[in-house]
Order: sequence, then structure tokens, then C-alpha cells
Amino acid sequence: MRPYPRPMTRRPLIAVLTGAGISTDSGIPDYRGPNGLWQRDPKAQELVTLGPYLADEDVRRRAWLMRRDAGALTAEPNAGHRALVELAARLPVRVLTQNVDGLHQRAGLPDRKVLELHGSARRVQCVRCRRYGEMSAALARVAAGEDDPPCRECGGILKPATVMFGERLDPEVIGKAEAVARACELFIAVGSTLQVHPAALLPQIAVESGARLIIVNAEPTPYDPVADQVLREPISSALPALVATLTE
Repeated sequence: MRPYPRPMTRRPLIAVLTGAGISTDSGIPDYRGPNGLWQRDPKAQELVTLGPYLADEDVRRRAWLMRRDAGALTAEPNAGHRALVELAARLPVRVLTQNVDGLHQRAGLPDRKVLELHGSARRVQCVRCRRYGEMSAALARVAAGEDDPPCRECGGILKPATVMFGERLDPEVIGKAEAVARACELFIAVGSTLQVHPAALLPQIAVESGARLIIVNAEPTPYDPVADQVLREPISSALPALVATLTE
């Protein structure tokens, strides 16, 4: 691995790709790690897969209970999220996140600096009329006794405003993320297995465009051999330390 930091002289932009690992210290479990949700309950994946979700009312009931109990809307940003706010206050930064929890914005990053590749779990969308609403309002209906709350406008099925398995990512969002990866001088991947495409291609685009790569993740990733630096320490301590180094 090449030592870092080196002087950043070519392009000032820093791209940060964040995955589920950055939010585990906020109480939101990851999916694919050794103790991830899919490992503990493989059947849970159908709750976020479009086909079963639309076809089976029981799947939707279970999905609403999962959202109610997950506590994602009450989770608070942790030191890793706050470190990226500090970095963005000192240097040009764009955060490309695979997460849907909105914790980067809650920590203080403006919307314009965050690209939510997989959408947002803080909103719902009707699959029929495509209107959006607040997830908190839908969960309040669940708490009041509606086990599968329909759209209030047209009666259609409500789903989280996220990209479920079986759905394509928004090509406009992915296009913007790829442009950031091509333009950056430094690409930092935080808490991501770097195995889910097309987001997993972003580090490759950055490296092939001449950017340096830092990986902060507890488990090995496919990009470790080409990274300038790999940090295995806990994200909530490693990321603030990295940011302090970059901003000195």
C-alpha cells in the first residue's frame, strides 16, 4: 500500500462513499457483515425486494413492523458522520452514500453535498400515483392500527422511497456520482463492502481517473490491493483521525 497523505495538487475535490458500516454506531445494523441482518435473518431480504413486497400483503405487514421496530428515524449521527461535516467545512467534499438513513444530513451536511444512491427511508412513495409522503406519518398510522397503510390520495401501495431489490437505481443520480468519482483527487470508501453494483464501480472509476483511494472498513474489500491506505479501526475513531490528518 502506498503511504498517505501525499500533497493534493491536481484536483481539490474529495469524494466519500459511505455504506452501512458508518451507521452501525448509531444503532442501525448493517446487512452483509458477519453479524448483518441478512446473516441473522435471510428471509428479511424479501421485505425489501420489490416483487414479494408488491405481491404479498403479509410481506408488507412484516415490512411495516420491521420499519416500526428498527428505530432508524430516531437514530442520531455518530462521530463518523460528524467527522465528514468537519471535513466538508474545510475542504470541497461530496458524499455518495449507499445508506438511506439520512444521518449525513442530520449531522449537518447540506443536501447539495450528499447524493443518496439508494434513496431515503425517511419518505414513502405510492407505487401507483408516485406521490411522496413522510415515513414518520406512515409509521404513525401503523402505530394507530393500520398494518398496511395505503396511499391517502389514491389507495395505492406505499413503499419506502428507497431503491428496493429488483429496482434500478436512478440513472441521473448514478451519473452524478460517476462524475464526482472521475473529478475527485481523493476517494474515501467508508463502511462499505464495495460489492454492491453499480456503487461498487465508483472506486474503480476514481482510481482509473488518477485519484488516490483510502478504505475504512472492518472487513476486507475487493479494492484493498489498489488502495493507498486501508484502515481497519472502528469507523467512529478512524474517520475523525483521518479527517484531522487531511485538514491539518
